[in-house]
Amino acid sequence: MKLKAEKIGLSLEIEDQLLNNMTENGKIYYPNEFGGFLFGYYTNNNKHLIITDSVLPIKFKSSRYNFERSTEGIEDQLYKFHRESPSKFYIGEWHTHPDSNAIASIADILAMRSIISTPNSCIKNPVLLIIGDSKSKVKFSFYVLYNYNLYKYE
Repeated sequence: MKLKAEKIGLSLEIEDQLLNNMTENGKIYYPNEFGGFLFGYYTNNNKHLIITDSVLPIKFKSSRYNFERSTEGIEDQLYKFHRESPSKFYIGEWHTHPDSNAIASIADILAMRSIISTPNSCIKNPVLLIIGDSKSKVKFSFYVLYNYNLYKYE
């Protein structure tokens, strides 16, 4: 899948198999939300993002309308991942919206803003993938936080 955020001149791509894997992981926790970390790398002077991997949290809080992940317990996994693939790094988050639309909520926007406000964060424009999963249809919406505003990739 290839998408663009025309207004800000950014694009991204992700393999369908990775999207399918995240969707299947989310279904395990249905009817609660579930999610994880996104990894990838940039090309074209940081204008094009290639999402390559997802890492699942070990500790998290999940309910029908909320998902909060923790990095606790996966620090070694993240370090190993980066050591084996130095060009890849953390680029954002993903989570499901079971039986709902793939639309970013106010809580989602605030969570993205908190990522860039974290003192040791080195990510400037985090990406958010929301997987809206109803029984009959799955929808994917990608967003990027750019200058504190959330833009959708189309």
